[in-house]
Amino acid sequence: MTYFKKRQQELNRAHEALLKMSNTELPSANGIYSRYQNPVLTGEHAPLTWRYDFNPDTNPYLLERFGINAAFNAGAMKFNGKYILAVRVEGLDRKSFFAIAESDNGIDNFRFWEEPMVIPETEDLDTNVYDMRLTAHEDGWIYGLFCAERKDPAAPAFDQTMAVAQCGIVRTKDLINWDRLADLKTPSPQQRNVVLHPEFVDGKYAFYTRPQDGFIESGTGGGIGFGLSDSIENALITKEHIVQNKLYHTVYEAKNGLGPEPLKTPHGWLHLAHGVRNTAAGLRYVLYMFMTDLNDLTKVIYKPGGYLLAPVGEERIGDVSNVVFSNGWIRDEDDQVFIYYASSDTRMHVATTTIPKLLDYVMNTPEDGLRSATAVQSILKIVNNNKKALQDIA
Repeated sequence: MTYFKKRQQELNRAHEALLKMSNTELPSANGIYSRYQNPVLTGEHAPLTWRYDFNPDTNPYLLERFGINAAFNAGAMKFNGKYILAVRVEGLDRKSFFAIAESDNGIDNFRFWEEPMVIPETEDLDTNVYDMRLTAHEDGWIYGLFCAERKDPAAPAFDQTMAVAQCGIVRTKDLINWDRLADLKTPSPQQRNVVLHPEFVDGKYAFYTRPQDGFIESGTGGGIGFGLSDSIENALITKEHIVQNKLYHTVYEAKNGLGPEPLKTPHGWLHLAHGVRNTAAGLRYVLYMFMTDLNDLTKVIYKPGGYLLAPVGEERIGDVSNVVFSNGWIRDEDDQVFIYYASSDTRMHVATTTIPKLLDYVMNTPEDGLRSATAVQSILKIVNNNKKALQDIA
């Protein structure tokens, strides 16, 4: 057997073993959700046909020609009975692109489709695209909203870091052929995390935004915004209303932004968001939840204190450490919920729960009292309730 053939077989064998690896549910410490032993996607899951030239004449040593660094920050939806992730795949060149991966059970055996997604460009060419949210809208289209990053034209010649982030919009009926629409226009200089609401609001398209003054720092902006647009083809928001703002000494004191589209329940809309705070070791990203009124999407009616999910163990290690980020979740017909989250800008995981559990968590968990003394009072209330409950049982 030739060296080329032997190496090809070894690559195929190892890759297939990775794709077929089963995932084990871990014991739930908090009872709200269950984590799983393995990531659902990594850079190593990328098809070998993307990474290697399998022609021995042009690649006699079977070297990797296009390296994949990471697979993370995926939008999610159910489509044709499959669990679908629109994954941010990052090459060794730092450029991100989108690719669809699917699974029969949403827990393991995710496989990328044969080719990456082809996203048309506008006249203002994208340098980098990432973090797509998928929304099956009541108008009949599936929309993908993502960050379109370009170099800031006002940047000095010596500065190669200044960038402008805007919300790119594409739509499809089959997840294969994508139409590019005009970028969303808002009063804010920068938009990095924008989510399309799945229903019309007063006959208009509703967007959750994240206004920022700068590419990295939110400045005077920040918070989760909300705005309406008459059109989706040329989406324009003239006024942003802040639904959920940054707040001192909370898990979202530095930045916050909505993750996936909200889930509708009889009690209100369930929202999953990311919160960012500064630590001595750098920024820390966690996930938190809140609920808005069924009819007034700008009215927060429940907001549990603290975070829902934070990085643990190996999740804390990666290209951007101590980070979890989610822009995709799937609600099944039986009200099971699959929360897809990335850890440290490197890999994708899943956590599973149910709508009843999330409702209980959001509606009955104490809010952040914003002071140490109120945290103690929350604990004392639980302790005293437990004393009475245990006496009644005895």
